Amino acid sequence: MISIRRRLLAVLLTAITLMMIAGAFGSYRLSRSEVGRVFDYHLRQLALSLRNQDFSTSSNPLSPGDNEFHFVIQVWAGDGKPLYFSNPQADLPNRSQPGFSTLETAEASWRIYTLLLHGQVIQVAQPRSVRDEIATAAAFHTVLPFLLMLPLLAGSIWWLIGGGLAPLQKIARSVSTRSPNSLEPLQMHGVPAEARPLVESINNLLERLDAALVSQRSFVADAAHELRTPLTALQLQAQLTERAETQEDRRIAMAELKRGLQRAIHVVQQLLTLARQDPADALAMPLSAVSLAELIALATADQASLAGAKNIDLGISEADENAVVQGNFEALRTLAANLIDNAVRYTPAGGRIDVAVRCRDGRCWIEVDDSGPGIPVEDRERVFDRFFRNADNEEPGSGLGLAIVKAIAARHGACVSLASSALGGLSARISFPHSQIGSLGSATGKQPAKKPD
Repeated sequence: MISIRRRLLAVLLTAITLMMIAGAFGSYRLSRSEVGRVFDYHLRQLALSLRNQDFSTSSNPLSPGDNEFHFVIQVWAGDGKPLYFSNPQADLPNRSQPGFSTLETAEASWRIYTLLLHGQVIQVAQPRSVRDEIATAAAFHTVLPFLLMLPLLAGSIWWLIGGGLAPLQKIARSVSTRSPNSLEPLQMHGVPAEARPLVESINNLLERLDAALVSQRSFVADAAHELRTPLTALQLQAQLTERAETQEDRRIAMAELKRGLQRAIHVVQQLLTLARQDPADALAMPLSAVSLAELIALATADQASLAGAKNIDLGISEADENAVVQGNFEALRTLAANLIDNAVRYTPAGGRIDVAVRCRDGRCWIEVDDSGPGIPVEDRERVFDRFFRNADNEEPGSGLGLAIVKAIAARHGACVSLASSALGGLSARISFPHSQIGSLGSATGKQPAKKPD
């Protein structure tokens, strides 16, 4: 499991440690430079302190020096005669250029200061290893307090990060302690600015989930209520069939039983279709270029037999071949089929239904006009509700057809509108937004091979 606290602690401590290492290296370089200047100053001062010494009368000019003395002093007369060596074993040249110089020998690396004074050459040398050792110790002592503070720093960072993440833990506890039915939004009071997008997203999710659960409960309740009537009727018709005494009575009862079964099957099919048209699934819906002209041709052919049985003149008045939209072919075919089926069911025998596909000013729409009784203006919004049926409507149905049309249209971002038809009945229009209009291109979405079932 990924821990934000551990990750931040590791990142911060790594960054601080690297900074300390860089600081130690910089301190080392600076300490070495400063120590070098200090020791150069000491070399020169030591050489100057010997300027008044008379080494020509020394009884032991080559006496060995102290092992604790880290400087090597050499004095020569003007003719090159050695007058004094503090360390005769030191591998140093007899003469060096006046002033400061650096010399590499087989024994060591030396820093030398040479002074020409009163006919004598005074040369003071110091091993560079001594200077480097002191510079390193100075740098280490500079960084040591910070190294000792690392554990305290780690604990402080751990505690501070924990305090910073406390609001997230509070939000997590608030969500985890809720019951499945508690979908109220989380409180925004006291939530830091960085966590507000998360809380707002959770609240939006809870709001959508609450709406989905309400819709689901309503759908289940309505479906149970709607199925109860045809199932009860089927039970009564089955009992009447059992009680029929003559062949004619049995035949009539069986015919009623079959019609009841067909109505129940139609209701179940409509319920399943409506359940599949969840707007939340729109993102997962495969889209392709769909020709609306070919779509209504198939949908009209699907309803031709039902229209013929009622002697209804069902035809396509206009089919613009340029009307192409991006959508799911099967879903749009269900939309068109329900729209035409609704018109056929409620148009009286001998009536007329015109289906059209038009494209104007970059917008495309499907329009179905019928010569039926129409829908009162006050009911035109309610007919899209599930199971709604006009009280004066005696035509059998489930009350789900237009609800399915609206759900599929919503998935495609289309708009459904109802108006009075020039034929005297209802005019239903499905308008597709400009963003949904597409092009057949290679005709991948035309579905020309599909035939009426």
